[in-house]
Formats: sequence, C-alpha cells, structure tokens
Amino acid sequence: MKIIATNLGEPKEIVYKKKKVTTGIFKFPVDVPVFLDVEKVKNDAICDTKWHGGILQAIYGYSAKHYDFWKPKFPDLDWQFGIFGENLTIEDLDETKIHVGDTFKVGEAILEATLQRNPCYKLGVRFDNMKIVKQFWNTTFCGVYFKVIQTGYVKVGDVFELVKTNPVNPTIADLYHKEKLEKRITNEN
Repeated sequence: MKIIATNLGEPKEIVYKKKKVTTGIFKFPVDVPVFLDVEKVKNDAICDTKWHGGILQAIYGYSAKHYDFWKPKFPDLDWQFGIFGENLTIEDLDETKIHVGDTFKVGEAILEATLQRNPCYKLGVRFDNMKIVKQFWNTTFCGVYFKVIQTGYVKVGDVFELVKTNPVNPTIADLYHKEKLEKRITNEN
C-alpha cells in the first residue's frame, strides 16, 4: 500500500434541509507533504469534532481501488481524490484485511488502525446525490480511521509498512458490519 494522494479541505458552508452547516468534507489533492498530528492533519478543516478528528479518528484513509467501483455509479461527477473526505488516498487499502490495532510506518509517521467510517448526509452533499449514503452502507468500502502513534510528514509515494498486526482483533469491515446491524436494529425498534 502506498499513498496515491494527500488531501486537505477548507471549511465550507452548505445548506442542508434549510439549515446552514459548515463541513470539511470538500477535500482536494495537494502537492506538498502533509503533517499528521495527534488529532488531525495539520491545515485540514474538521468542522464536526463529534464525529471526525480526535485521537481515534485523526486520519481518514480511503482506497484508490474503491474509486473504480464508484465511478460508474456516478459518471457525471468531477472525480478527484479526496471526494470521500479522506486525508490519504491509499493505493489498495482493504478493510477486510486490516484489523483494529494494526500498526503501520508511513513517511515519518506511525499510524494505528482504529475504526471504520460511517457515512452521513455530508457524503451525499459532497456527491450532490443522497443515494451514495445508502450505497456506501451496502459495501465494505468504508475506509479506515487511524490513530497517530508518531506524528510526522507523509507524502505521495510513501509506502505503508506493516509494523504490527493484531489478527485476533476484528477487521475494520467487521466493525462496519456490526455498526450497520446495530443501526438497522435501532431503526426497526
């Protein structure tokens, strides 16, 4: 796995259901190394700190391979890396093979896989189509949140080197399936 794109966003005000909301999901590739800090990528907008950023969700990675699945479903979009709100677009990030606690050295940083990303309406706003939210739930292509064990710069081309694996822990996809099931049960009651 290697970094294909590093993506940053500015705060952007949108209107959703007649309410003004500020979001950082509009991320775009940058041509400079980015600094992975303890709670976020330096110079990246995180507007909803209840659900994004913080120690367990400091960095969001998404697989470049998943783009091949999504592009035919939304052919009219201006496809650029970062469209899923990811900080790092990674060559072949596989949520079914990465376990919670797996640790990677990348660039100057050390990252630990922590959580799945659950989609919300802001992904639909970014795609200008709310169908993406349900479609996103119906895949294992959730992406991976990482905790920053060692801060540092990363850049395009840096390789994720597995430092430690935790095969007894659930995979990120396992967490995602569990969350979907719990959400479905909650909505049925």
